[in-house]
Amino acid sequence: MLSFGLFDRAFLRRVAAATEAEYRYPVISEECHSELNPYYNPARRQYDGDRLLHHLPYCTKSDYLKIVGLFRVDLYIPVLTYIFGQAVLGDRSAIVSVYRLRNELYGLKQDEGLLLSRTIKEVIHELGHTFGLIHCQNLACVMHSSTYVEEIDLKGSAFCSSCREQLPVMPISP
Repeated sequence: MLSFGLFDRAFLRRVAAATEAEYRYPVISEECHSELNPYYNPARRQYDGDRLLHHLPYCTKSDYLKIVGLFRVDLYIPVLTYIFGQAVLGDRSAIVSVYRLRNELYGLKQDEGLLLSRTIKEVIHELGHTFGLIHCQNLACVMHSSTYVEEIDLKGSAFCSSCREQLPVMPISP
């Protein structure tokens, strides 16, 4: 997991631990100090998710199996007003932003526990796409599509049995 921007280390550890528990594979966190200005679209006041996603592998020298970039900025893709995250289906890279996962954006009281829960679900979801999983019809499955934060809150952070069966067998981390 590559973090861009200032994230609390305990927050990152909890996201990594939950992701590791669901995938049964070690998750390593790494801070990145890449300049994001080239990906900013001033007309939209957002960052281009497509371009960031394709830039992600160049942000680390490590040869990770999968890479998730965790951002604090507002992301979009040309066909959508905003995105929580994005991945290349069956490929190596995914991105997630906490920007629209924060309660304060919706005029609600800050809730770090809810932010953590939403972030974990989005990271696991986007990584699922990198393993070839598509959106699931099971409302409780982490692979269920979420257009609004309320939909993220309604689903679980685990794969349903059908999605779990489609994942490659990962060795249990020591």
